[in-house]
Amino acid sequence: QVQLVESGGGLVQPGGSLRLSCAASGFSFNYYAIGWFRQAPGKEREGVACSSSGDGRTYYADAVKGRFTISRDNAKNTAYLQMNSLEPGDTAVYYCAAERYGSSCVLTYMDYWGKGTLVTVST
Repeated sequence: QVQLVESGGGLVQPGGSLRLSCAASGFSFNYYAIGWFRQAPGKEREGVACSSSGDGRTYYADAVKGRFTISRDNAKNTAYLQMNSLEPGDTAVYYCAAERYGSSCVLTYMDYWGKGTLVTVST
């Protein structure tokens, strides 16, 4: 019943842009923080960006600050991750996750997870 479905991943050249979408259903989207996480081969899953449930505050990992932008449209139950100036180091599976009444998207506190979408940044 609860579903988070990522889309928009693919192959992009360094310096390019990509916009990921996260479509949510089966829960009260506006009461949940939405986080984007990523996991590269052989590495731990890490937080990328977060949109809090209450005041709309956003947070970004240092590695993506100034390049990525998280947004959400509560009326559409959809969150987005706009990724600009992509680098090879951004290559990873990107996951959307939701935390009830969340603020800062602590990985272990997320309630629901999508299956991920692969982003490959390469020439």
